[in-house]
Amino acid sequence: MPKQKTKSSAKKRFKLTGSGKIKRKHAFKSHILTKKSKKRKLALTHSTLVHQSDVNGIKEQLRLK
Repeated sequence: MPKQKTKSSAKKRFKLTGSGKIKRKHAFKSHILTKKSKKRKLALTHSTLVHQSDVNGIKEQLRLK
């Protein structure tokens, strides 16, 4: 049986933390930034954790399960 490959798109977008949680970046920070407030842009800069309901699907894409 061939090896399982990870999804390249997921591999580029998600990282595992030391405790096993999945980290992601915020969207909507690449262009059209003039109408967004400084506070909003600063909040979008920081990374966050993936929501619990999405974890199983992402782990499957990364072949962690």
